[in-house]
Amino acid sequence: MWFKLKQAIRKEATLLFRDIGGLMTLFVMPIVLVVLITSIQDSSFQAKTAAKIPVLWLDLDQDSLSYQIKKEWELSENFQLIDHYKNQPLTADIVREQVFKGTYQMGIILPENLTSHLQIKVRQNVDALLEEMGMSTASYEKQEIKPQEIQLYFDPATQISFKNGVKNSMDKMILQLENQSIYHTFEHQLGTSIESDESSIAFKEMLPIHNDKEALPNSAQHNVPAWTLFAVFFIVIPLSINIVQEKNQGTYLRILSSPTSLRFLYMGKIITYLLICLLQFYTILLVSQWVFPLIDLPKFTFSLTQFLLMSLVTLGAGFAAIAMAILIGIVSKTQEQSAPFGATITVILAAIGGVWIPVFIMSEWMQLVAKLSPMHWALNAYYDILLRNGSIIDILPEILFLILFAISLMGIAWTYDKKKRIV
Repeated sequence: MWFKLKQAIRKEATLLFRDIGGLMTLFVMPIVLVVLITSIQDSSFQAKTAAKIPVLWLDLDQDSLSYQIKKEWELSENFQLIDHYKNQPLTADIVREQVFKGTYQMGIILPENLTSHLQIKVRQNVDALLEEMGMSTASYEKQEIKPQEIQLYFDPATQISFKNGVKNSMDKMILQLENQSIYHTFEHQLGTSIESDESSIAFKEMLPIHNDKEALPNSAQHNVPAWTLFAVFFIVIPLSINIVQEKNQGTYLRILSSPTSLRFLYMGKIITYLLICLLQFYTILLVSQWVFPLIDLPKFTFSLTQFLLMSLVTLGAGFAAIAMAILIGIVSKTQEQSAPFGATITVILAAIGGVWIPVFIMSEWMQLVAKLSPMHWALNAYYDILLRNGSIIDILPEILFLILFAISLMGIAWTYDKKKRIV
């Protein structure tokens, strides 16, 4: 028994290591991806190192309110305000044209009389309120003030999330400046001073505590698990191709006619590729430990317990990927069928499983679909371990889902193969 299993594993390893292109896909591709994606996303976790976004800035107001808005934008350290284009002062037409052409991602135009209109509006509102209270000391002729519009221009290719973030920041900034103007108007009318430098309500992000320290997530903790899963599921391609080759070259029929049971053949595949999955995982861990610091990326840190738990999740994900590869290989008749289909289904499972886009920002029905992806279960288990300080109990449901998924696919593959051979 052990001899047969050993020979089955040896056969699978020989087939795999003959395919240099397949090995490149399994090991080099995920390393390149995890380094590139982590480098790209690191700026969103480390705002102070993010490159400044150039913004066309046209100030037609040239008064106190526009100066304060400009000061707030410059203090954010995320934007570089540009008020000239090709050594010429900006105009509304230049801002509109250059942003809509994609030369700049964003443009802002502050309208004329923005400050004076706000001051008149606030003064009228404050005076009306004091008059109702019988405290008005002066009367003003009420003027009709039309709402002023700060025009925001975005490159048509700009993501909606970026637009919404800018709009929310601008709304908050304008509201704060309006409140300051109201306070100052009250001070002037009442002849007193109102303390309004600090807000009475503030926000504080509460982070999970691990080993008496706050566990602050970074880009490595998000990308290493995600692209490890992507690499693990890419074994679908070489494994399904090997199964198709065995059928087309007659190897499968010779095994069927021999006294060796088919279970040894599949056990050999499962064990071999589970070891490959672990090697992929450990290779990415080594890169995140030693290469990331050399290129100014956050080091991927973990404890021994987390390492063992992540290895367990990797085995579960690997088993699911192997089962899917076996099913695809048995159903497919040619390599031209198995390879593209395996790659496509892997990309689809990654897309809906949260590897590329967080599941929580998807629509409700897509969030339901995401729960069908084994990558979603495995990725959630990784996050439970790394970001939520989860234990074996916390990740046990996801691992069971992965095992049940794999067993189901193996059962379908076994049934299909058996019926095909009988026919």
